[in-house]
Amino acid sequence: MYTIGQVAKFLDVSRDTLKFYEEKELVKPKQNIENGYRKYNHFDIYDIATVNFYRELDIEIKKIQELRKSKSIEGIESLLEEKEQDVLDEIEYKKLLLKKIQIVKKDCEKIKQFLGEYTVKEMNPLEIKGEIEHFTAYDEYGTLKKNTDSLKKAVTLTSLRRIIRFNEKGILEEKFIIVRKVEDFDQEIEGEILSHPKCIYTVIENGRWSTGGENIDHSVEASLRKVALEKGYELLGLVYINLLLTIYEDGLERVFLEIYAPIK
Repeated sequence: MYTIGQVAKFLDVSRDTLKFYEEKELVKPKQNIENGYRKYNHFDIYDIATVNFYRELDIEIKKIQELRKSKSIEGIESLLEEKEQDVLDEIEYKKLLLKKIQIVKKDCEKIKQFLGEYTVKEMNPLEIKGEIEHFTAYDEYGTLKKNTDSLKKAVTLTSLRRIIRFNEKGILEEKFIIVRKVEDFDQEIEGEILSHPKCIYTVIENGRWSTGGENIDHSVEASLRKVALEKGYELLGLVYINLLLTIYEDGLERVFLEIYAPIK
């Protein structure tokens, strides 16, 4: 027979952990009625080691309690298969999270390289997964969210685009779309594909810190027209806007936007 101190040291667990296991009836050492000391036998040690094993697999205490009462080999296999799928799902989530982090790091480089600069660049293919025709069309938002492939089913920065249509008289309309980047050897495409081989490309800054919260759409349009005129480009009357990053200065947001304006 072993004392709680001996078991705690041998199995490298705290006394509090052993007491917690006892409270949850995961281990049942004998207790000396006279002095209240617990005595553990080798079966108790097996129980504790087994509980530790399942805890390392991140199996909930409630499920371990069920195992403690009764479980066949097939039942154990089923539980482990369920946990295996949870782990595989979490790995896929972590991979996607890592990819998104790497994208934002690249966006930081874009801001440093292209802020206030204008160049010609291809807009890589995007698949439209959903859209809101107008910012007041809240009833469409639920449907739009169902079509996104972003993290945790949420609409994230990397999947949201604002589109502005304009002509010589000014801005005609705008809408938001949820998109997915089309990769090489991609899976079957379901939605409409956006692709423009030549665009005027730049990164601009918006937000209350830099503009006082004023709408800069018309100034951006004027800048694009000026660049197109100077370079001899013909604008197609479209602007795609991607939110790259938001930071804060004195509590006011600085919003960095990526601009693609297709040209002939």
